[in-house]
Amino acid sequence: RERERELEHAFLGRYWQLSPSGVHGDNWDAAVSDGCKEYRMRMHNLCCDNCHSHVAFCLNRMQYQKKTDWTMFTIGIMMMLRGRYVSYRAMVLTWLPFVCFVVLLALVLHFFK
Repeated sequence: RERERELEHAFLGRYWQLSPSGVHGDNWDAAVSDGCKEYRMRMHNLCCDNCHSHVAFCLNRMQYQKKTDWTMFTIGIMMMLRGRYVSYRAMVLTWLPFVCFVVLLALVLHFFK
């Protein structure tokens, strides 16, 4: 049972705080429980069926903000627009690999043109 409470990924860097007042369908706990039952045996992957899909399933069940068209894309967009980093360190750890890649790419393109 304890494993169910853990996040799939060890690093939680960003979150979007939802308000329970936005729930209009199933209650919050029932919707999250249904989502966990649905996604318990699914293989999560980066592109198609991931944690954003799991959250979208739960939000659709509870008709969050009177909507039932939540998708992994809308969750991702909302995380970018409304998400908050848990710390300054989390922000750095989130963006550092991307920044290193861009700098490396710029150096390679500059020196091998």
